Amino acid sequence: MDLFKIISDIEKVDPEVYERFDTRRRVFKHMSGLGKKVTAATLPGLLSAMFQKAYGQTSGLNADIVATLNLALQLEYLERNFYQTALATTSLNLGSDAAAIAIIRDDEIGHIAALKQVLGTQAFNGGNDVPAAAFDYTAGGKLPNPFASTANFYATAQSFVDTGMRAYKGGAPKLMSNKDILQAALNIHSVEARHSSHVRMVRRGGLTAAGSTTDQSKPKSWISGNENGGPVPAVTAPVYNAGNPATDFPAESNIMQAGVNVQTNTTPPMNQTITTAAATEAFDEPLDADTVKAIGRMFRSNTTLGQSLFA
Repeated sequence: MDLFKIISDIEKVDPEVYERFDTRRRVFKHMSGLGKKVTAATLPGLLSAMFQKAYGQTSGLNADIVATLNLALQLEYLERNFYQTALATTSLNLGSDAAAIAIIRDDEIGHIAALKQVLGTQAFNGGNDVPAAAFDYTAGGKLPNPFASTANFYATAQSFVDTGMRAYKGGAPKLMSNKDILQAALNIHSVEARHSSHVRMVRRGGLTAAGSTTDQSKPKSWISGNENGGPVPAVTAPVYNAGNPATDFPAESNIMQAGVNVQTNTTPPMNQTITTAAATEAFDEPLDADTVKAIGRMFRSNTTLGQSLFA
């Protein structure tokens, strides 16, 4: 690892790099003396701490980034507590899939840790944890108890993961001023997509042997159209419908991409027409923050902390 080469490269895009390190430039002055004390294994940790102090100041985050990350953080709390409650409910028999749900829960824990680290003192609830009591997973009685049966559990889980995917995509433009945070958010987005695929696979009937078929009446392993409003349209339809404005946040049934009708376009080399379902399945759509908040508010409990969520 050539530290001085790294600093030199950073200086090309950030001329103030040495000012950011301030008095810590003495680290460079005495770097040669650290050779006998710092091993290859400990050097990455040393550099990580050093760069965190130089670049990890949350005061440098603009309001859009803070708001976007805090919305994501609240969604992550919603999901983590949901999966944790399911795993702790002995009457809910997740069977062999319990291990996968535990992995998904742990992914959410990692997302929460990363978001809180970036936000620092600006994190929702002052950076303090948000317990399950802050949420009502029946949406005020509009949804059947998701912990009463696996069918209820996976139906509700699908709504959460699909909301998360659209929310991360919708928030991406507001993170573009900080490419590192943007990349981290996109990394989370792709993982949420994998969660969605797993939940849908289980709801559809799981992986099947050669020659067998899945239940075609159940959801595909990816979003298709408006999903007929989702598991309980009275609550879940907004997860798949258009946001606001619809021109920027179209419904999942959208077939127009970059001004091109992807269903009927016959420009070579395609020279074919695809189904409406296939056209919608080829692209996922973003969702605006206000719509995401409205969805989240349906799952707030009446506790003081609960009512502060998704405000």
